[in-house]
Amino acid sequence: MLNEARDLGFHSINIDLIYGLPHQTPATLDKTVRRIIEMSPDRLSVFNYAHLPERFKAQRQIKEADLPDPAAKLTMLGNTINTLTEAGYQYIGIDHFAKPDDELAVAQREGKLHRNFQGYTIMGDCDLLGFGVSSISQIANANTRYILQNDTDLSVYQANIDAAQNNSAVMPAIKVIKTSIKDRLREYVIMNLLCHDYIDFKDVNQKFGIDAITYFINEIQQLGAMQEDKLIDMDAAGIRVLPKGRLLGRNVAMVFDEYLEKKHKNRFSKVI
Repeated sequence: MLNEARDLGFHSINIDLIYGLPHQTPATLDKTVRRIIEMSPDRLSVFNYAHLPERFKAQRQIKEADLPDPAAKLTMLGNTINTLTEAGYQYIGIDHFAKPDDELAVAQREGKLHRNFQGYTIMGDCDLLGFGVSSISQIANANTRYILQNDTDLSVYQANIDAAQNNSAVMPAIKVIKTSIKDRLREYVIMNLLCHDYIDFKDVNQKFGIDAITYFINEIQQLGAMQEDKLIDMDAAGIRVLPKGRLLGRNVAMVFDEYLEKKHKNRFSKVI
């Protein structure tokens, strides 16, 4: 199938790999990873299986006793990272890998990598349009960015689509966030940490007219333990995620997410 895709002109092909599945072991996953390497995809996404039977009816058929324990899952992840790295794949961040000549890897080396709701991308300044139930869109003009989400109930989403045929004011999106300059500031910091493992305080000061060290003093203090563990390095110039801390890059970035402990639904408003 990958060869057929390439014959059709697809130049960057991704495979999603999930670890932590029922009856999966480090040995069986290693066999899968090596088979995938033989297929030579341009990118790989390695995700941890999320067992949420209270949300997903189909998962209620899975016996928790059949799921690998945390130690086995950690071994799976570590083995997979080592195997992919030895095979020449570049670790992009947050479970993503790419061949060194893939556009994601090139963009990361050139400092041009971005992230959106779909993951890493080279098109950070483009609008993102989500189609379908529960999908999320991100639309911006010169000064404002909006984040919209379609209804998560299929019947309601379909009803909105039907109603829009007769009323152009009806939208499938029922929730919207209008981001503030403070949101854009934190987004910029998080984006750089996740994409480039670094945030330059001088750069932030110039772009947003603040003193980053003073503005983020609480976050900097929270990162002190990570610095002691040599996961990151901080000084007056900025914050750098060290090689040892790259797998925990998400944890570093989370410190700057002021909405993490809040209920996001309180930030949503009905689309008029």
